[in-house]
Amino acid sequence: MLRTSDSTDRANPPATEEHPERRADRTSARLLAQRGLFFGPSALVPEDLYSRVERGTARRERDRVALAPGSLVSTNTYFGRFHATYWQRWTDIGEVEVSAVATGTGRLKLMASDTNKVWRIVAAVDVRDGEAVPVRLVGPVDRFVDGGGMWLEITTETGELTVSDVRWTVAATRPVPPTDIAITTHNRVDDCLNTLQALARDPEAFERIRTVHVADQGSDPIESRERFGDIAAALGEHLKYVRQPNLGGAGGFARGMLHATEGAPDEQADVLLMDDDVHLEPELLVRLTAFAASTRHPMIVGAQMLNLLHPGHLHISAEYADPEVLLMGLKMPGALREAYLLGLDDRQLPVNQERRVDTEYNGWWSCLIPAAVIRAIGYPLPLFLQWDDIEYGYRARANGFPTVSLPGAGVWHADFGWKDGDEWQRYFTIRNGLIMAALHSGFSIRRITGRLTELVSHQLVAMQYGMTATLLQAVEDFLDGPEVLWDGSAGALARVREIRKAYPETVMHPMSEAGGEFHDRPVIRAANEPGSETLTFLKRAAYHLTGRSAYRTGAVPAGDAHWWHVSLFERAIVTDMSEQGFRVRIRDRQTALQLGKRAALLLRRFVREAPAVAGRYRAELGRLSSRENWERLYELKN
Repeated sequence: MLRTSDSTDRANPPATEEHPERRADRTSARLLAQRGLFFGPSALVPEDLYSRVERGTARRERDRVALAPGSLVSTNTYFGRFHATYWQRWTDIGEVEVSAVATGTGRLKLMASDTNKVWRIVAAVDVRDGEAVPVRLVGPVDRFVDGGGMWLEITTETGELTVSDVRWTVAATRPVPPTDIAITTHNRVDDCLNTLQALARDPEAFERIRTVHVADQGSDPIESRERFGDIAAALGEHLKYVRQPNLGGAGGFARGMLHATEGAPDEQADVLLMDDDVHLEPELLVRLTAFAASTRHPMIVGAQMLNLLHPGHLHISAEYADPEVLLMGLKMPGALREAYLLGLDDRQLPVNQERRVDTEYNGWWSCLIPAAVIRAIGYPLPLFLQWDDIEYGYRARANGFPTVSLPGAGVWHADFGWKDGDEWQRYFTIRNGLIMAALHSGFSIRRITGRLTELVSHQLVAMQYGMTATLLQAVEDFLDGPEVLWDGSAGALARVREIRKAYPETVMHPMSEAGGEFHDRPVIRAANEPGSETLTFLKRAAYHLTGRSAYRTGAVPAGDAHWWHVSLFERAIVTDMSEQGFRVRIRDRQTALQLGKRAALLLRRFVREAPAVAGRYRAELGRLSSRENWERLYELKN
């Protein structure tokens, strides 16, 4: 049986009827760090990311949960936890206060874990025959430096209990600065309107925002849609919408950053960068702004990415990049990657980022950058897309502004694993990766040329001739120096798209065009990975030079389209990674030899010229990332 104390625990006195963060004097009191939510923003996301019914039955709603007798609901979940380890590491808060309203009979417990997921009870309150009873639980944030978090457990035995209006608050260490949202969009009209609509439908979360700045760079403007008017009316004076030429993600986000940091420092706002095609959880507005307002020193506070097509999976919780080998999105030791957040680990405990893992940067699917950081280091480089967010994060770190990827603050974004690597965007991956290496690495010519040689070699034997041409153009443009960025990379976009038109295998054919081409071919799966990649490549290259092959033709699933497998074919029908179509790769010895010769000459040039070119990029960094340069690109000043 539940026991109800006759006296109140001194460490956890009853809450006043008014929540602390709602007092008239908003400069005092407490800061709302996160809301206790039991259900997602829509039925398209799993409710178990917010709360779990671990025993009995319960009806979960957005801001309340109703338990039947004999039930247990836990918020030891991705969105339900208070990730105390990050708060203790980066802020000076001493405790967190959880307030709620309870009706019925049951118990609320504030739970905590340590770095090894061992749980403990921090505080508990029993409610008996209550009617809208204010409840208050307090937990010290003092044993979480390396890991751990807090959550609620709500239980009933013979009675029913409804808990609502859960608030996690912390002491306000300084006034909360205004925050602007900067969204860039390009012909994703419905996605962008859905994001704006989600903002408008959560007024409590939206209270944290001064302005929503939308830079529309597409040929299909969102203002042309009927529902744009309704959304604009709902957002009112908070919405600032501009049309501009397509300068990529960097150009769209920089426009919002310029707007947020106009005027004197006391007139400026922090800026929350946000992709247009996310499934938004408005709660992240509360969590990112509260955390950023509590850190000891200004720092970038990033939201984490969950996969849109697989909404129970976390993309990555902390990452780093190795630009000398053109790799980004590498998992920090101890971080979660493609983690199934609804599952259990080998100890049958929930999958959470229990140990704190610090990140090197955060993707700009949703990321808050304080105005103080922008004043200190400038704006993004005009890279168009790819590596712009990474470069900015590393530049900030080099100037004393670290980044945190905050668990529990997440958005759903299109799965990276469903994007094919043979697209025009690959140009920017290569070119901008080299620029990143020039700015933020030792710029080892041996490592970089080794990586470029590997990529070209593998692409040629895999019959990706357009991809090879794309890579070579990226390297050539890098060697042209920082002047290639002077037009905001708009010229590069047009150039690379034109180059790729000459290579048929770059075209994805929709399944409606498949016919016998796809369906009548045998599906040939890949064998085990090669024991020696070097020996395997030499064998495949010999096959191509002598006109031999293991298979004349065949269909290759996307997951099996490794270079060492596709290179066995004369003609391969390869499923696109999006699984919405297919590509046809046909061996062309003459094209391969021409591209191989061009690559050899270019790499020799790279060895000779790249060190000096890297110095030129470093010398021009300040000018290229300046406010004046972006104003010139936007033609805001003569």
